[in-house]
Amino acid sequence: MGQFHAPVTVNTGRVVRWPHRVGVIPTVADAYQHRRRTIELEQATAEGGTAVLSGLGGVGKTQLAAAAAHHAWSRQRVDLLVWVTAATRQGVVATYAQGAYGVLDTADEEGEQAATRFLAWLATTDRRWLIVLDDLQAPADLIGLWPPAMPTGTVLVTTRRRDAALAGGKRRLLDVDVFTPGEATAYLRHKLPHEPADQLHQLAADLGHLPLALAQATAYLTDRGLDCAGYRARLADRQRALAHLLPEPEALPDEHRATVAATWWLSIIAADRLQPRGLARPLLELAAMLDPNGIPVGLFTTSAITDHLSGLDRGTGAEPVAQEAVTDALHNLHRLSLVTYGASQLQIHALVQRATRDQLTPDQLDTAARIAADALLEFWPAPERDTPAGSQVLRANTAALYEHPRHALLDLHCHAVLFRAGRSLGDTGQPAAAVAYFTDLHTDCLRVLGPDHPDTLTALHQVAQWRGEAGDPAGAVEAFTRVLAEQLRVLGPDHPDTLTTRNNLAYSQGRAGDPAGAVEAFARVLADRLRVMGPDHPDTLFTRNNLAYWRGAAGDPAGAVEALRQVLADRSRVLGPDHRHTLSTSSNLAYWRGAAGDPAGAVEALREVLAAYLRVFGPDHPHTLTTRRNLAHWRSEAGDRAGAVEATEHVLADQLRVLGPRHPDTLASRRKLARWRDDDEG
Repeated sequence: MGQFHAPVTVNTGRVVRWPHRVGVIPTVADAYQHRRRTIELEQATAEGGTAVLSGLGGVGKTQLAAAAAHHAWSRQRVDLLVWVTAATRQGVVATYAQGAYGVLDTADEEGEQAATRFLAWLATTDRRWLIVLDDLQAPADLIGLWPPAMPTGTVLVTTRRRDAALAGGKRRLLDVDVFTPGEATAYLRHKLPHEPADQLHQLAADLGHLPLALAQATAYLTDRGLDCAGYRARLADRQRALAHLLPEPEALPDEHRATVAATWWLSIIAADRLQPRGLARPLLELAAMLDPNGIPVGLFTTSAITDHLSGLDRGTGAEPVAQEAVTDALHNLHRLSLVTYGASQLQIHALVQRATRDQLTPDQLDTAARIAADALLEFWPAPERDTPAGSQVLRANTAALYEHPRHALLDLHCHAVLFRAGRSLGDTGQPAAAVAYFTDLHTDCLRVLGPDHPDTLTALHQVAQWRGEAGDPAGAVEAFTRVLAEQLRVLGPDHPDTLTTRNNLAYSQGRAGDPAGAVEAFARVLADRLRVMGPDHPDTLFTRNNLAYWRGAAGDPAGAVEALRQVLADRSRVLGPDHRHTLSTSSNLAYWRGAAGDPAGAVEALREVLAAYLRVFGPDHPHTLTTRRNLAHWRSEAGDRAGAVEATEHVLADQLRVLGPRHPDTLASRRKLARWRDDDEG
């Protein structure tokens, strides 16, 4: 309860009764959750100063401020409490004028004049005061209207803005985030006490732990007699607009003024009006298609996106959009708390994404999906270095993009980024995951494109390839044989895809234990590739490399060395010395030099190859790890068994860390160490 002092007469005899309150403080919501920011605000109201609560619409900024205001009032910590709806400058001035009228004789003064007198009074009074400026839309609206910094006064501001103008001086800018998982579940447990704990936890996660969404979702399902599972099923249906899964405006709980979706719309409009005008919204639409947990910021400055933005009618003339304009527009989204723009990644709440997608027509969704896919493909590094976190981010964004709308990336053909994501799994040491990925993609291609579409056959080809890399060469032979039969029927014998399948089938034959058969098959493929593509085509060089390798495996290491030297010279000339195919040939040449009786030469050559792999791919790439293991092998053959064992132990430790214990390369290193130990013991 408020404390009461004796009435005070001011100026003309008007009586001011203390404590005094101006404005309507929102009621604290049912099941209000005490949070870390709650404690900080309570301390702020006790110590004075200015605290600016900044965050996405719906995270509970107003509720935090209201709870702090009620706390200060009920504990008699303030003599004057003013709650200002600060969405406009006029609203701030009007409430200040009302405050002035309450504590001063300002009946004959205009709004701005009365507001100025009120601020002057705040700067000189010994009364304790708290001013709350709720929902500040534009920092410029407070020019000349910031309450003074006084030891007896406290200012709380809630805003979606993150502008530099809100910080500095004695103002503390406090970022307000969504509930923690524990807070969100506790809120739902209070509102839905009869629901199973696992359903509450999952519903909280489905809604991204956003306080406003949690409150409105519980009202929706309660009004409709739904349980958590039923509501979650509706929420999972991507065909339903978010607005159709929340209460009608007249049925909103806890004095909410707007639904979740409507809450963000004004922020989107405001961000789009900032310079450079008209870029924030289309960038948000693209971000809405990708992974909410982290989108590489460099993606937005690819030519795929800047060209798209340059083609939009923004009312600014037909001028190209520069990369710095894109960066500025992303910062505008950050300033309005619609995204979090970090040094390397951009994050966005999943419900903001959904609300943004809901505003797009089907054609606009398809366009956004294709542009985002083009940008991902352009941004994907080649070669893919040993950055599993970076690769995982790109794959996660591809997976998120593929979810909505899926058909956009399978319209007439399968978008190349879907193949790139699958190959990324295999290239970073996850062949079994690549098999599973391409099996699913093949199923989708069958359903949408049909069994005879070239991309359907390519997906099946990838299944076969990664089966072999996962340690099942016999299964790869079987799968490639099936693919080849279909490609011969649909594409013909001279199609590049058909020739690639024949090449890979021959390779799998060799790995399955038939090196002589592989040599014969490669010789036939090489003749056809020379005829169709010519001697310098990368695919022709690929087959020459494989033919030379399997000549060695079939018992002719000297012939393999001679052939590989010629391939290396041609690949270096055509592809460059650091191309992954050139490095592969260098590695093969070193191996067969050792097998032909020159282990010391193999060691010397592999050290050079390893240096190149480290430079081009990095230390944790599977190719780098394999080269280290091969180098250790030839060190042993050259007479340094102890050094080889030690080196292989180090390689094995890194393979366990990077590839895992069941990867074929990890198992090969284990077998090598076991053989050496058996030899030493024998």
